[in-house]
Amino acid sequence: MPDDFSALLPTATAASLPGLPPAASTKTLVGSAYLGLRRDIINGTLPPGTKLRVEHLKTVYGVGAGTLREALALLVSDALVVAEGQRGFHVKPMSMADFYDITETRILLECQALRQAIGCGDDAWEGQVVAAFHRLNRAEKRLEGNHNERFEEWEARNRDFHHALISACRSAWLHHFLAILYHQAERYRRLSIERKPIPRDVHAEHQAILDATLAHDADTACALLTDHIRTTYEAIKQLPQALFEN
Repeated sequence: MPDDFSALLPTATAASLPGLPPAASTKTLVGSAYLGLRRDIINGTLPPGTKLRVEHLKTVYGVGAGTLREALALLVSDALVVAEGQRGFHVKPMSMADFYDITETRILLECQALRQAIGCGDDAWEGQVVAAFHRLNRAEKRLEGNHNERFEEWEARNRDFHHALISACRSAWLHHFLAILYHQAERYRRLSIERKPIPRDVHAEHQAILDATLAHDADTACALLTDHIRTTYEAIKQLPQALFEN
């Protein structure tokens, strides 16, 4: 048996497995409705537990009932909407129990992926990580004092940085499940960024993770990543429970 565990990993990439429903193109009616609904669920315009009435929403999003149902079906696949058989659809509830489960599972898998990436990563991988951090840093500066307009840009850059960190990991299944977990945490992460329930320097957290990763210090990088992910959970715990009542 090889001493290096990475030699046992498949060479498949995340792209070789089906992930979340494809990010629907705004060039299609279904895509436009999907992205509009998803945005409004993430930013709280459609709060957790909201009944999604097709006859009302088709007017709001300017599409037909069939198109809207297709968009809602994509959001069911995203686990942002719940289908109730003949009773229709509603926005998936939020809860601290749900976010705790997301957080701890993500820590378990993302640290494993980061260890593998550090073990397998080459100069090109390091360059991708540094470039992603630079783009995130620029987005962080634009986010300050302008959360509503810049959150989606920051969220995309934050996602890209976390993906770059583990991009050298060869396990397609780790990438697949981490994409789902990251996606599920987005509503909670937005609350943390907007409401700032605890003092926090997210930039410094990212910088420390970057430095340990580039030093190929897997133990330190994983410890910092664990603290980084778990701090968001601890921040959300400080928010009023009414935010999670449906």
